[in-house]
Amino acid sequence: MVCSWRESYPFAMKRLYSLRTCGVEYVSEAVRDSREALSVSNAGFRTANSGAWLAALQCLRLELEEVMEKVKMITPFRLSPLLRLEKDTKLALQLFRNPNPDCSQKPFRYSLLSYDIIISKLGRAKMFNEMEEILEQMREENRFSPKEVIFCNIITFYGRSRLSEQALRTYDRISSFRCQRTVRSLNALLNALLNCRKLDKIQEIYLDLDRYSSPDSCTYNILINAACRSKSLDVAWDLFDEMGKKGIQPNEITFATLISALCESSMLEDAFRLKEEMQRVFHVKPNAFVYVSLIKGLCKANELNLAFKLKEEMLMDNTLGLDSAVYSTLITALFRAGRKAEVSDVLEEMTKAGCKPDTVTYNAMISGFCMEKDFDPAFSVLDEMKEKGCKPDVISYNIIIAKLCKEGRSREACDLFEDMPRRGCVPDIVSYRSIFDGLCVGMEFKEATSILDEMVFKGFVPHDSSIQKFVDRLCRKGRNMSLVQDRKLEFETAYQPMLH
Repeated sequence: MVCSWRESYPFAMKRLYSLRTCGVEYVSEAVRDSREALSVSNAGFRTANSGAWLAALQCLRLELEEVMEKVKMITPFRLSPLLRLEKDTKLALQLFRNPNPDCSQKPFRYSLLSYDIIISKLGRAKMFNEMEEILEQMREENRFSPKEVIFCNIITFYGRSRLSEQALRTYDRISSFRCQRTVRSLNALLNALLNCRKLDKIQEIYLDLDRYSSPDSCTYNILINAACRSKSLDVAWDLFDEMGKKGIQPNEITFATLISALCESSMLEDAFRLKEEMQRVFHVKPNAFVYVSLIKGLCKANELNLAFKLKEEMLMDNTLGLDSAVYSTLITALFRAGRKAEVSDVLEEMTKAGCKPDTVTYNAMISGFCMEKDFDPAFSVLDEMKEKGCKPDVISYNIIIAKLCKEGRSREACDLFEDMPRRGCVPDIVSYRSIFDGLCVGMEFKEATSILDEMVFKGFVPHDSSIQKFVDRLCRKGRNMSLVQDRKLEFETAYQPMLH
């Protein structure tokens, strides 16, 4: 042997012990080195002390292999970061349910953080059945009490999916999890109901508000928003006055909601009066949303000069960042006012201000060109978006498709519709409805039938009126009587539920 006893065993033992203290990631390397050292010993080291060294080395190898087995096991502490790092929700759920497949020890002791992470992942993925199973499993835990924020998140997930009944049921069940309900969960419920457009239920909760929780400014902001959406401005003002009586200070969101509703109702004088009052009386500075609402209101009233002055006022305030929403609103207004030539100036100013055009901006331009029936520039905008790394969204295509169909150019609309997947955009229900209606207007019944079949296959439902018009026009088209006889009964049976 080239190496001597003095060069091999002491060095091997020293390296193995140092590796053992360096951390978990070195354990496997230490096991490998221990096996190599043992093979060296078996190769011919035979001294008076070799037996003792060999026995010590063998014990160390067994100890390291035992550590290696423990490293492979997932502890409750390690499960949480592993769940957070897993991007695939189904794999995360599989890991949660069976963290140690080969372990036959006592049941896994899940942490509250692990429950929080997996429930959030399942909720975002809309895997609600699996989420409810984990929720019931958490209910059986007696080592901790769940935090209210977990239920607020669940209520929010249901609200985003328009599942109002499930959101209400979750709120009602919070106390059964040994968790105290506060205004935080109440606000989550009200916001979920607002997303579901359950304005009557919100009103019902408001009438019995004291039974739920003591409201705060967020509660009233949601209630005012609900009143504004139902076009009940008088109710919104009553809620605003009630805030003052209860000593609840209105904030930026309160005023932004009211000003937006006033602008939508073309009550611009009241909107500007409230803007002045929020600063003078309540010492609340208008945010960007307030300015955007006012600019939209002025553009709607065709007061473009005042809208541009308000935009200049925003530029003078360094704390108010002009975003694409402001410029997009102005671009749309310029097209409607027949001042298309000024759009390029707005785009140039937008670039100088460091505001990069986004899909909203480009869609405003596409809509403007289509409004003037100028489709070549609209298609050029699509190409420009691609060149500048701003991918057109489904709205970009739907604007052109709908306008082409309205102008009786259904064949060109179909070409663009069929080209959408190649361009990296999947048609949605609006795309299908526009194409179907356009083909029906153009009496292109065979193509319309094909689109309708594809539409229903993908789970999209046409407008009731569109189906009825399609059947009626098909029956009136004499030269298509053979097609009528073959398809009329099929339409009346297969699509009858859509007519009601």
